Amino acid sequence: MPEFLPFRGLRYTSGGVLDSVTAPPYDVIDPSQHSALAQRDQFNAVRLILPEGDASDSNPYSVAARLLSEWSSSDVLGLDDEPAFYVYRMSFKERHGAARTTTGVLGALSLPEHIGTGEVLPHERTLPKAKSDRLEILRATRANLDPIWGLCTTVGLTDSLDAATKAAPLAECTDEFGVHHAVWALTDPAGVKAVIDTLAGGPLVLADGHHRFETALAYRAEQGSNDPGSDAILCFVVELEEKQLVVHAIHRLLSEVPSNFLELVAQTCEVRDAGPHTAEGIAALHDAVGIEDAIGLVLPDRLFLLIPDTKALDEACRSLPDSLHNVASAHFETLIGPLLGEAALTYRNDAEDCAEIVANGGAAAAIILAPVSVATIRDAGQAGVRMPEKTTFFWPKPRTGMVFRLLDSAS
Repeated sequence: MPEFLPFRGLRYTSGGVLDSVTAPPYDVIDPSQHSALAQRDQFNAVRLILPEGDASDSNPYSVAARLLSEWSSSDVLGLDDEPAFYVYRMSFKERHGAARTTTGVLGALSLPEHIGTGEVLPHERTLPKAKSDRLEILRATRANLDPIWGLCTTVGLTDSLDAATKAAPLAECTDEFGVHHAVWALTDPAGVKAVIDTLAGGPLVLADGHHRFETALAYRAEQGSNDPGSDAILCFVVELEEKQLVVHAIHRLLSEVPSNFLELVAQTCEVRDAGPHTAEGIAALHDAVGIEDAIGLVLPDRLFLLIPDTKALDEACRSLPDSLHNVASAHFETLIGPLLGEAALTYRNDAEDCAEIVANGGAAAAIILAPVSVATIRDAGQAGVRMPEKTTFFWPKPRTGMVFRLLDSAS
């Protein structure tokens, strides 16, 4: 059973509306957005999670540590008086306009002995470079600056959080996508016990933040047994159910493709022309990949739908665990990946962004994938199977800066 406990949150003392100081998670911020966030407010959280060297210190990680210390000592940030769970609600509209909410809770999740052991179940592979960067941040700041995301496999978590949301929130903000974020402190003993007991009832599937999770394990190993603060990580937990979760795909940008790429793909897929490269065409392609169980291909002037041949797909899936048979990123990895030679892959969750990058010459092609279902995520996690890296994009994302966790003030 995963141990999930309250902690003393470090929060912006201004309270109220935090639009100017919060940021998206570090791994979805591009250079132009980084610049805009840093210019928006001198205390924006992007300066901590994606720090830059300055005139007095060329090491970005020590700059982050210095800023965190300065902001805390000057009362820009303040430590809450008592441990709490922090109920976190995001209110938003889906891609096609339906109103939704996701309600979860922030707490300190105790780390297992090793990755893949205990009751915390990862569901994706990871990339090594991102882990090394996050380790340097953790070493320098000794803080969990943004939460990982876990999925509670037992029922009842959402119901145990509702009472806390009847009061005015401690803080709130609205992000660039129109998502409203609000946070409340849960300190009532009965409410705290209900959360702890619910989380103890079953395993936790790791939804987002695999790099930070593995980084926390590495850091704890460095620190040894005399550092209790490093034995847990800030985690946002949501009940694993359809009405609480919106899962998008993460698409692939290809640096190059073979000149006979379509001929090669035609050996294992039906290659269906999906029309010219237009905004309307991209939107239709994005919808079609889910309906047709297909893979979308974006070239500079043309769009294609790649529909795997049944026999070829069955043969490719024979080497995969059962829980990956309906995962589009696994289909891409087994059917298309071997055709790409030395082409470099980069990742984006927005199909329209991918298409624009290809149209502007920033990539040779884009692969548009269908999202996985919540049921597939549950099955893979409980089976101990990891999907290919960059498969799931849970949306919307909690804002960095609503609550921080200091390792040296864990309780």
